[in-house]
Amino acid sequence: MLLALVVACGLAAPGGAMQMGRAERLAPFVPSPQPVVERMLEAAGVKAGETVYDLGCGDGRVLITAAERFKAKGVGVELSARLVEQARQTVRQRGLQNWITILEGDLLEADVSHADVVTLYLLTSSNEQLQPKLEQSLRAGARVVSHDFAMRGWKPARIEKVDVSNRTHTIYVYEIKKKEPAR
Repeated sequence: MLLALVVACGLAAPGGAMQMGRAERLAPFVPSPQPVVERMLEAAGVKAGETVYDLGCGDGRVLITAAERFKAKGVGVELSARLVEQARQTVRQRGLQNWITILEGDLLEADVSHADVVTLYLLTSSNEQLQPKLEQSLRAGARVVSHDFAMRGWKPARIEKVDVSNRTHTIYVYEIKKKEPAR
């Protein structure tokens, strides 16, 4: 998926230890199977004209599906230059340049304030790092959809299971509530 992230290509360090870059610590690149991608977007209730942000967009498959199937705009953020180029190339090949923008950068620094839906396939610890930004930036009614990894402390609006290739995938959908005014 989406949340597809960055290939864990650790570099051997002295003594045989593996060192990972920031992207690999957030999550390795593991593409979500297409049936999971489709169910994530369905579960989020993506509508034509909405904007889907995929944080750790990998090869761009979530955004491509959102544009082609749901007529939604898409913004992907990916740290890996190789995956950014791959996603951009696929977007160009499919003629979706007016629908999808792929940004190279740190998903923890991304401006998500224009998102109607945010999709994730990150580790739980990475979701925890991202939660304060999502809580502060997303407007009421926005949805956050996470593949396999829950957002600790958030109550999902729905949880769906998808069986693909002898594995059950879990989809968590969260709805951002209206913020209480400061007193």
